[in-house]
Amino acid sequence: MQQIRTFDEGTFQTSDGEALFYRRWPASQPGETRKVIVLFHRGHEHSGRLQHIVDELDMPDTAFYAWDARGHGRSPGARGYSPSMMRSVRDVDEFVRFAAADNNTALADVVVVGQSVGAVLVSAWAHDYAPGIRGLVLASPAFKVKLYVPFARPGLALLQRLRGAFSVNSYVKGKYLSHDAQRVASFESDPLITRAIAVNVLLDLYKTAERVVEDAAAITLPTQLLVSGADYVVHRQPQLDFYQRLRNPMKELHILAGFYHDTLGEKDRHLAFEKMRQFIAALYAAPAPTFDYRHEDRWSPGADAWRSLYGGPEPLSLNALALQGLRYGMKTIGMRSDGIQLGFGTGFDSGSTLDYVYRNQPAGKGVLGRWIDRFYLNSIGWKGIRQRKVHLDNLIRQAVERLTQQGMAVRVVDVAAGHGRYVLDALQAQTNVSSILLRDYSELNVEKGQALIAERGMTEIARFECGDAFNRAELAALEPRPTLGIVSGLYELFPENQPVRNSLAGLADAIEPGGILIYTGQQWHPQLKTIAWALTRYQDGQPWVMRLRSQGELDALVSEAGFDKCAQLIDRWGICTVSLAVRRSS
Repeated sequence: MQQIRTFDEGTFQTSDGEALFYRRWPASQPGETRKVIVLFHRGHEHSGRLQHIVDELDMPDTAFYAWDARGHGRSPGARGYSPSMMRSVRDVDEFVRFAAADNNTALADVVVVGQSVGAVLVSAWAHDYAPGIRGLVLASPAFKVKLYVPFARPGLALLQRLRGAFSVNSYVKGKYLSHDAQRVASFESDPLITRAIAVNVLLDLYKTAERVVEDAAAITLPTQLLVSGADYVVHRQPQLDFYQRLRNPMKELHILAGFYHDTLGEKDRHLAFEKMRQFIAALYAAPAPTFDYRHEDRWSPGADAWRSLYGGPEPLSLNALALQGLRYGMKTIGMRSDGIQLGFGTGFDSGSTLDYVYRNQPAGKGVLGRWIDRFYLNSIGWKGIRQRKVHLDNLIRQAVERLTQQGMAVRVVDVAAGHGRYVLDALQAQTNVSSILLRDYSELNVEKGQALIAERGMTEIARFECGDAFNRAELAALEPRPTLGIVSGLYELFPENQPVRNSLAGLADAIEPGGILIYTGQQWHPQLKTIAWALTRYQDGQPWVMRLRSQGELDALVSEAGFDKCAQLIDRWGICTVSLAVRRSS
């Protein structure tokens, strides 16, 4: 008879103050263990329905953790609701880190198992945060839910615009999930099953899944994918597309013939568990995984995409005609918008443009010009940039607090500050800052930044100078020696990695151990073609072609320089990241 593992109950605090319920199954084998498996349940369900997974995997030397997602089971919140999918993805990051710390385990010894919606959350987390865990097991991820009502998605989106927040009930019945009569009966009778799902979550689920499947090459963790062969709930093809794009050579795909959607709760689930057990054993038998990012700027899907964009659209194609029309419109009637006029005058990637986007005050010639400018400022890319400023403010304040608690003087440098607005906004009310040095390559930005410092009355502690953010020797000789370095919106503009290495090495030379680096990234963008074929750069007025770096690639460059990432924020569209890393001792 199978032994039932006992569990503890508790709550862990999320960064936005929610106390989420979780279960913990301590290792039952005598002796100290460092292995941790974190389980994420399907949509509508809760951690109590994962007991059988712990028992059937039969890994006594391993601790297991599982949560009730917000709005599910015994966790608080409106049933089936989350503020956004990206808030839930951040919850995943915080819970996995909590589980590792609670068991005194390094992230490199954690394996994460996700099912259905839980597998989408885990996949988005692996893509957006590049966590250094041992590997993933994903069971029937809900990358594309089967909505049997025609035009359901656009209809729900329209209703959300008209009604605001509301929920719908799931059509899924237990008989569509499993051939196991006991599992079906327990699903139908479980009072903690959440039938409702908030429409914002459902629509976010589709958008997030599409983004992650499209850019799955950014996920470099060992991954096992278990696909139910007779799934009435989710489509198969997006799962296969996702798998094919994964880049770690240690990956497995298993299609389980006849299985319904509850892959790990099916009647013949022993077939799935055998494959899981073997894969997890192989993960723990091998060294902790590392991925070689050294040549990503030359040999990677991202580099190929950049070269493809650089070649321009196919002549007379729909893309070419549409973007030629857009550019013509921007160069004519669009010039009534102050923002578009500034972009063509100084570059859409310039410090002047970013400062204009931060201020977010539509202006132009007449009513039409202001309307065009409002539309321009509300583009998804600029929304991401403004959210990046909010996240920079958050992490800069955290960094000041952390340095102060450590008894270190707070000496700030931003090596490519533009006009410096985001730094000054974050630090103006801080009383523990000894000095602020803002630098930029553009003399215009230096002039504008100096005026902003004077306007804020910060000349006693802040100054602005001209400087090269990619000159290692120049950065290493910074005076006063900084304890907080900031690099925002810079590395995203340059496709080659060697200048970035030089910059990070100079900051590592300048910042003493225990000091902090805050850096930004751009790992995905829905308008790359529009930017590349319609907008121009600051440096030379040429097309603005961006090479996106995955978070894994960016973090690898930062780690190579001598910093350890310990916090990250990302906007709800998955575009801009802001990370905090600590300078480690040599």
